[in-house]
Amino acid sequence: MEKSNMVQEEKFGEKDFQTIIGNLLRYGVWISLSVAFIGGIVYLIHNGNQIEDYSVFKENDRNIFEVIATIYNGAIQGNGESLIFTGIIFLFMTPVLRVLLSLFSFLLEKDYLYVGITLIVILIIIISISFGFSH
Repeated sequence: MEKSNMVQEEKFGEKDFQTIIGNLLRYGVWISLSVAFIGGIVYLIHNGNQIEDYSVFKENDRNIFEVIATIYNGAIQGNGESLIFTGIIFLFMTPVLRVLLSLFSFLLEKDYLYVGITLIVILIIIISISFGFSH
């Protein structure tokens, strides 16, 4: 009888983790969309009359840390463009946080096969980000 209680407690804990992960995805998307939407409104208020010249492409040679610092400082100052980028970063980070939460869930369940697979996914994400910003 004690063994069945352990199984029920284990399933209850797993269900709680799935609820947390589901809420993370749901609220992460809503928060990122809200921040980007507010940033769009702020951007249009301040730059709505400007005409963009899309015939000229400006390449960015800065590394990821400089870009994130610029976006952070701009968002703190209420810059619309930076708020839009902050929303995009939140949207990108939502599934990354889901993978990290899954890693902790698999560690608690002692499911080492999925811990290994999740670590490989995290490594792929890190490599993708690293090579995406290097020239």
